[in-house]
Amino acid sequence: MKKNRRDFIKLSAVGSAGLLLSSCQDSGLEEKNESQPENNAATATVVKPIVLSTWNHGVEANQTAFNELQNGATALDAVEKGVKVCEADPTNMTVGLGGLPDRDGKVTLDACIMDHKSNAGAVSFLQHIQHPISVARKVMEDTEHVMLSGQGALEFALESGFEKTDLLTDASKERWEEWLVESKYQPIINIENHDTIGMIALDEYGNLSGACTTSGLAYKMHGRVGDSPIIGAGLFIDNEVGAACATGVGEAVIKVAGSAMVVELMRHGHTPEEACKEVVNRIISKNENIDNMQVGFIALNKNGEYAGYSVYEGFEIAVNHPELTELQKTGFHRKWN
Repeated sequence: MKKNRRDFIKLSAVGSAGLLLSSCQDSGLEEKNESQPENNAATATVVKPIVLSTWNHGVEANQTAFNELQNGATALDAVEKGVKVCEADPTNMTVGLGGLPDRDGKVTLDACIMDHKSNAGAVSFLQHIQHPISVARKVMEDTEHVMLSGQGALEFALESGFEKTDLLTDASKERWEEWLVESKYQPIINIENHDTIGMIALDEYGNLSGACTTSGLAYKMHGRVGDSPIIGAGLFIDNEVGAACATGVGEAVIKVAGSAMVVELMRHGHTPEEACKEVVNRIISKNENIDNMQVGFIALNKNGEYAGYSVYEGFEIAVNHPELTELQKTGFHRKWN
């Protein structure tokens, strides 16, 4: 039995079915199976539409996006509406409204969006706006730029009709005040590090798009920006090949241009799983200490094949397509000695 064989355990009904996928330990990339078809849509029957997102908060977001796709929406419209579900949820302390603040008590948001034509928009260090993903789309469609940041992004949002909102909820403020007692940043795997909703989708027209939005690492330095608004790091789309999105410690993702690397590996014939593994292992090899440093990737190719892979076990991905809806939990794949 190969080490990466998966055991499926019935979890709950989510849409047509619900599954929890728990993968075993793996020491790294396996040799590529030459009998596998290349990433060419002509060689396989493509199951579509399909939407893939990070973490268990992606289940509800996915359902919104998938309903849009089934009604004929483009992947771009679907991913924007999908991640807005998380941005508007005050109980989700890692995205949008109710996101945990930086060490100064300010909620600052990052987001980006990219379509099948390689158009992209992003905002970073944005305050007071509940839906940064929609501001990012406005940047993409209404300006000649890719990213706006800080006060400039806020001014653009207000000029574009977005309302100014107090994003710090009572619950998030209470958590921040508790943190202030010792002011120590000690992230907990898959809790403090699951700071992103990243979503990628393939629509019925055969086009890919993606969105990524976050309130960033809790109690970060004021002004810190992670990978989530950076095209090529937190998100990358190439409509000829596939799509990828990252989550976790953004600094580690930025240093390897993570999502772009996943897509580029798929371009050269790797499956989504192989591509995600390779970039995760690259991150591990370039960091002397990965204690409490979770990073995960999701990937989707033009054939409708998908995967997720992470440094530590517990990274969850949500998937919707016409044949199955499932929540997957990816495994810990390689120890650092």
